Amino acid sequence: MSVTTKKRLGAALCVTALSAAISAQAGFQVSGTQLLDDNGNPFIMRGVNHPHTWFTNRTEQAFSDIASVGANTVRVVLSDGQQWSRNSASDVAQVIAWAKENELVAVLEVHDATGFGEEAQAGTIENVVDYWIDIAHVLEGEEDYVIINIANEPFGNNVPASTWVDEHVSAIQRLREAGLTHTLLVDAANWGQDWEGIMRDNASTVAAADSLNNTLFSVHMYEVYQDRNTVESYVSTFLDTHGLPLIVGEFGAEHYGNEVDAESVLAVAEQYDIGYLGWSWSGNNSEVDALDITRNWDVNNLSSWGDFLINSSNGLRETAETATVYSGENDSSSSASSAPVSSSSSSISSASSSSAPVSSSSSSSVSSAPVQGEQCNWYGTPYPLCKDTQSGWGWENSESCIGVSTCESQPEPYGVVGDSPSSSSDSSSSESSSEGNTSSSAVSSTPSSSPASSSSSSSTGGEGSESQCEFVISNEWSSGYTGAIRIHNESSQAIDGWSVDWELSDGASITNSWNARVSGDNPYSATDMGWNAAVQPGESVEIGFQVSKGEGPVQVPDLNGATCNQ
Repeated sequence: MSVTTKKRLGAALCVTALSAAISAQAGFQVSGTQLLDDNGNPFIMRGVNHPHTWFTNRTEQAFSDIASVGANTVRVVLSDGQQWSRNSASDVAQVIAWAKENELVAVLEVHDATGFGEEAQAGTIENVVDYWIDIAHVLEGEEDYVIINIANEPFGNNVPASTWVDEHVSAIQRLREAGLTHTLLVDAANWGQDWEGIMRDNASTVAAADSLNNTLFSVHMYEVYQDRNTVESYVSTFLDTHGLPLIVGEFGAEHYGNEVDAESVLAVAEQYDIGYLGWSWSGNNSEVDALDITRNWDVNNLSSWGDFLINSSNGLRETAETATVYSGENDSSSSASSAPVSSSSSSISSASSSSAPVSSSSSSSVSSAPVQGEQCNWYGTPYPLCKDTQSGWGWENSESCIGVSTCESQPEPYGVVGDSPSSSSDSSSSESSSEGNTSSSAVSSTPSSSPASSSSSSSTGGEGSESQCEFVISNEWSSGYTGAIRIHNESSQAIDGWSVDWELSDGASITNSWNARVSGDNPYSATDMGWNAAVQPGESVEIGFQVSKGEGPVQVPDLNGATCNQ
């Protein structure tokens, strides 16, 4: 996003886990899908963008105000002189000092290459890298507090994927050769919105160019992202495909008069533990002034967008945590390298599950090993507790599991429970914990916050294939619920394309869905979306949906179709 007029979009509206051992250099470090600070603690960016290069006299006060609303990160617009007045090395040093005074992590970005290939005035990434190398002396030693966002939205629309890849590979290699060891942040193509999926499909190639394994990625969510399905599909696909950290580096509630589903951006970011940075503190021109978080730089005069970003349930005040490098808290359990989930796991997360595709390292936490019969009630969905992983998510016995310490961190009534995910619930839940389980069960109703499941499977014997389809209610309220259908491939052969059919009773109807093509008007059919068609042996895929309830209690439907009835 630029304070000056920005090009609008045209009409176009398998897990590979990368292991990243923590390098010896100081500062932030990428580890699986997490970003760890120098104390080895996970750090999730929650903050805003500030247009420093156009409003240098506002920055000192702005940083103080930004910190006062709970933000832990500020993304700072700089210029290398290709389009705007160059920010000198001493100016950048002052920006870093102000950020540190306010205990903010500074994400520094150069704006001059915005929209290259489509914007005639745009500079080049090559010149941007020259700038970073030129001011390296004020960046060195600040690795604990500074992340280098190489170039803001450096490519417009209709630029070949190979160009985005090659230019970023070259930029990363040059920065490392120059001795800069900071965590690097790469923006997506298509003015950051990645509607062509260039970053989504090629991030691993770019990350592999980093000799320090210390690069994360940023998508900007504007008018391309107008519903929950689009937001969550992008995030889950990126994380499951690459096993690398992702943030939403820019977004707002609207863009050039087009609505953005900012509520879903916040909710999905919280669900998947990814960072977000709202655009922008103040100073946008009249075409996009709805993106101002404060009116006329006044922290006591928030716009409706700013009030939502700061004060909503998934906003800054509720979710931001200051980086522990400012408090000196050292988490020894995270100081070792984080081991990613085995490539045998490919569960596609949805609103029914907060699972991340990468597990944290084994911990020296005081949390005890799971007791026989205990499991984790993860925000209403039951999961087994890991035996070998104390924190984060793991993959054991051909299914996802949750570390004891991570499970215990949930608020009441969730957390570690006995055989039943809710001690007060009379509902039963069927979860297969071993390969080849052929049992089936159905739960006629479920109270609020208590998961229910219906599963069916059959074996054809020999080398044939066997799959288990499972219906899960993850969160129920008076007028509806969110749920998921999980397809587990418990055979020795891959599933190549899947489908599932079901019918809701008592007037219930689906109002939204994600991670599948859902058709019909009760009964419903769901098929894969292409990118999640392949389910390898031992892997799972999950589709999610929101349901408007009928008059009676929730009825868990039977699941049918070629995949479920194999």
